[in-house]
Amino acid sequence: MSEILVTRSSMPSYEEYCREIKELWDTHWLTNMGPKHEQLETELEEYLGIEHVMLYTNGHLALENAIAALNLPRGGEVITTPFTFASTTHAIVRNGLVPVFCDIKSDDYTIDPKMIEELITDNTVAILPVHVYGHMCDVEAIDVIAKKYGLKVIYDAAHAFGVKYKGISSACFGEASMFSFHATKVFNTIEGGCVCFTNPEWEVLLYNMKNFGIQGPESVEYIGGNAKMSEFQAAMGICNLRHIDEELAKRKLVVDRYRERLSGIDGIRISLDQKDIEPNYAYFPVVFDGYKYTRNEVFERLAKQGIGARKYFFPLTNSFDCYRNYPTAGEEKTPIAQYIALRVLTLPLYADLSLDDVDVICDVILN
Repeated sequence: MSEILVTRSSMPSYEEYCREIKELWDTHWLTNMGPKHEQLETELEEYLGIEHVMLYTNGHLALENAIAALNLPRGGEVITTPFTFASTTHAIVRNGLVPVFCDIKSDDYTIDPKMIEELITDNTVAILPVHVYGHMCDVEAIDVIAKKYGLKVIYDAAHAFGVKYKGISSACFGEASMFSFHATKVFNTIEGGCVCFTNPEWEVLLYNMKNFGIQGPESVEYIGGNAKMSEFQAAMGICNLRHIDEELAKRKLVVDRYRERLSGIDGIRISLDQKDIEPNYAYFPVVFDGYKYTRNEVFERLAKQGIGARKYFFPLTNSFDCYRNYPTAGEEKTPIAQYIALRVLTLPLYADLSLDDVDVICDVILN
């Protein structure tokens, strides 16, 4: 049996991508916000239903810049979730802020708004929730809390490209939302990411941040860095955006087959679509809770058959060595997140995964 990877990047045809990048050999404009970069920003603004999109070379720098744009006081506390990728927590700390870890809900694995309020202190300056696996946070509850306490909200929406809540794009909530366009995501630009926002003043601010603060040939007015998306990345995004609806439809077929095979099995908990949410089928998490095999045993059984799966997210970021000395660090302080982290496995999922391969994966788990 051939190897089944946990994910595989969606790509246009070789011919389509070559057509898209052909003019780069004529212009020699390879980076620094060229025509492809501008085209992709415009097309994403239309697709995501948001007024402003700022492209980045990766999602992590996009999130760092979005947090920096809030100009929060150094040492301020940001309430976030440990059930996420390392980037989320690192982006907070690299901005001179203190992560305060909040537990998650047991049904969709997103931050629990009921617990956010308990963690707010005089030092709290912002909330950084994470949309997980394509599941959206309770944006309405979070908005109420933020307004009540005068807090800023930035969403890590790395998993939520194309997701909508009551017909509204996930890009449209909070002060800003960050999307990752990494090769493994539903929509990719090889590497890449973006910040979506509505405040027009951020257009100049974020541009400066990602381009060394350069205002002109002899003027540098801001201490910025380098986080520009290249023309080759943008060209890949332009191609992939043409096919995004088709890609999401293919992913849905895979998820439907997983649900057909794994639903109703004692000890196996699978995720269903959220109410009022138009999903993107980004991941297929399975929680092994009282099943005849533990999560780790299932992981090993799959690996022996050449099937990739991922303990995602494990470990929690509040258990990382680099955060052990933070006041709210320690997985014991977020028991629901820790419970899920010890039991969850994301199964292979990508647009071109065959239903026959899905059956093979399910057979290994069930037999």
